[in-house]
Amino acid sequence: MNTAPEIAIDVRGLTKRFGNRTVVHDLSMQVPRGAIYGFLGPNGSGKTTTIRMLCGLLTPDEGEGTCLGYDIRTEADKIKLRVGYMTQRFSLYEDLSVRENLEFVARLYGLADPRGDAQGMIERLGLSGREEQLAGTLSGGWKQRLALGACTLPSPELLLLDEPTAGVDPKARREFWNEIHALAAEGLTVLVSTHYMDEAERCHEIAYIAYGELLTHGTVSRLIERSGLVTYTASGGDVSELAHELTDKPGIDMVAPFGASLHVSGRDPAALEAAIAPYRERPGITWTRTEPSLEDVFIDLMSQARDNFQ
Repeated sequence: MNTAPEIAIDVRGLTKRFGNRTVVHDLSMQVPRGAIYGFLGPNGSGKTTTIRMLCGLLTPDEGEGTCLGYDIRTEADKIKLRVGYMTQRFSLYEDLSVRENLEFVARLYGLADPRGDAQGMIERLGLSGREEQLAGTLSGGWKQRLALGACTLPSPELLLLDEPTAGVDPKARREFWNEIHALAAEGLTVLVSTHYMDEAERCHEIAYIAYGELLTHGTVSRLIERSGLVTYTASGGDVSELAHELTDKPGIDMVAPFGASLHVSGRDPAALEAAIAPYRERPGITWTRTEPSLEDVFIDLMSQARDNFQ
């Protein structure tokens, strides 16, 4: 009999190839049960392939491990029964109502009380009053809630979210994440891919994947600390011209515009200070030592990654 482990996912050396291209290479990680685990990385970096291997939806060419206590190679069918998957593209029936979609999912999974379970989910996600509205007429935020309700209705142990808030307004995104945290508090493990830094910061742990390589993983504070970056913010004046002048100078590892200011980072404090010293007296420019942000860390990591298409 399978028992619920404290570690929901434990994999080692996962590698996946498509043709002669290695999409994911030698990836190892652990995901605690009940954690919200974020996946970040550029498009085509292997995030979706990684998530599918982690939960048994895709068989790795190399490597091994378990998901929810089941072997990802030999017990994939058992894993799939315990996984909810919410894709970026709305995948429910647009010509059915909110209630009809949820009741259909409930019947598909053989729930004992489809109508009652559907109504309970409608109330939980604030969809009351929209039960009879056709799914295709909902706004992006309401579609998102409906999709989340559909994939959590069968009470999965693991939830996969593939860029779930793309194109959704900030208020709807916040409400969505509040519900995700509530589900995680009930024991649900969540794997979510996102491009939004504020969403990454709401995850318990995050992993950054670039071109098939796992570059770093851990809590946000640990990732920032481990980066070793020292950051200055330059504001005022023509920061675009300043960015051009500072790029690729010895001692500077990253230059990135942030609105009307510029983040300038390096790993060697003395070399960084020497590089920016000639610009400190430039009229209109103010320099401030700041804590590196998560985005600083990821921009720096991206600059070091090698495209596996090349």
